[in-house]
Amino acid sequence: MSFVLAIDQGTTSSRAIVFRSDISIAARAQQEFPQHFPASGWVEHEPEDIWTSTVMVCRDAIEQAGIGPKDIAAIGITNQRETTVVWDRATGQAVHRAIVWQDRRTADICAKLKHDGREPVISQKTGLIIDPYFSGTKVAWILDHVPGARARAARGELMFGTVDCYLLWRLTGGKVHATDATNASRTLLFNIHTGQWDDELLEIIGVPRSMLPEVKDSSARFGESTPDLFGGAIAISGIAGDQQAATIGQACFRPGMMKSTYGTGCFALLNTGTTPVVSKNKLLTTVAYQLEGKRTYALEGSIFVAGSAVQWLRDGLGIIKHAAETGPLADQSDSMQSVYLVPAFVGMGAPYWNPRVRGALFGLTRNTGPAELAHAALESVCYQTFDLWAAMRADWPSSEVASVVLRVDGGMTASDWTMQRLADLLDAPVDRPVIQETTALGAAYLAGLQAGVYPEPTKFADNWRLEHRFKPNMSQATRERKLAGWARAVKGVLASDEGEG
Repeated sequence: MSFVLAIDQGTTSSRAIVFRSDISIAARAQQEFPQHFPASGWVEHEPEDIWTSTVMVCRDAIEQAGIGPKDIAAIGITNQRETTVVWDRATGQAVHRAIVWQDRRTADICAKLKHDGREPVISQKTGLIIDPYFSGTKVAWILDHVPGARARAARGELMFGTVDCYLLWRLTGGKVHATDATNASRTLLFNIHTGQWDDELLEIIGVPRSMLPEVKDSSARFGESTPDLFGGAIAISGIAGDQQAATIGQACFRPGMMKSTYGTGCFALLNTGTTPVVSKNKLLTTVAYQLEGKRTYALEGSIFVAGSAVQWLRDGLGIIKHAAETGPLADQSDSMQSVYLVPAFVGMGAPYWNPRVRGALFGLTRNTGPAELAHAALESVCYQTFDLWAAMRADWPSSEVASVVLRVDGGMTASDWTMQRLADLLDAPVDRPVIQETTALGAAYLAGLQAGVYPEPTKFADNWRLEHRFKPNMSQATRERKLAGWARAVKGVLASDEGEG
């Protein structure tokens, strides 16, 4: 049994990757599924679409690899975090579509919690801020808006889970209702210091304890898939939220190691070891992973717009046909122009957390054209990463952070231009690994660790391979001038906030 099957259930597609014991990829499959937008700021998924697409890609990947269930040592699951499913304990039917992490419908609930002075206790216990992003208020919304749901939950008839938990329940034929500490830490209901669901938080947000799954290590014996799914039972022994899984896949096991994933948005995590660091700069404190009952923590910064800035150039402005054109186009830009794009299309994430502001372009001239806009779009991702980097260094001012190397993954890292500019603006090396499937690899590692396929973390870290290191190559004067221009642009956008809901 030398293979591990990783399920990577994402926001727009479900993927499955079969890894060999040497972490090389034997096969992969992917399927997109529908997105639902029933109202402005609302985003939903049909839980059945999540389930059927997941089963299909698993079967496809197993078939492509030419293996059977007896060859697979374990299944690992990684998932879009915070997305919330509530279902009937007896029938397995969801009582409402899944409310996706991007959904903003609980803004009023969050505003009331803040108004009632609840943020200090919630932040102290969870490491999070009060925001519609997280799962807790989504559960409360479902209970209050689906007729009879709150009464059914009080009677113990309903279950709550993030996507990993829902998939685990379905994979095991309804036998196991569990999650891991990384996903639990994104709910607003979990005390990251005690490692337990918290009764005070449950009461504040209005979620019955009976709905909640058991919280386990990220690498643990979660259960077995039912034999009918893949032709035989397979152990499920690893679970982590997608950003934590990427941190593991990047082998960021030592305090001070940092990774940044560039997809639709960007998520940077800094391993802070066994001590949760309280952010003074609006970063999140989260569980990076939990092994053998011991939690390792991270500071996390979320940028809402990264790859979607390139999609905007393609779909919104029509100045490129393919994302790969952006770097070469940016390379042709006029060096005498200083055009800044602040891509606050859906507000600004860390370290600003302002959902009301919107994007803006600064420094336009009569000669500004597609090349300058491409330059500004790619550079905006680098500037936003710098803001997270600076906030992390301020929150955790140790020598390790000062000399840190940034490990990167995700679609945008294919752009050499962007990665070089990132190294230049951070004034630090940026490392791109050979295996770009770091999220799936993290899930596979957690499962394979439990199953005995992969070694303990320090030995696994030896398998990490560098594809390219981008070294800073910009003068200090240029860097400082560019960063000052970005700071002015951000200030201008933040000043445009008129407090509209």
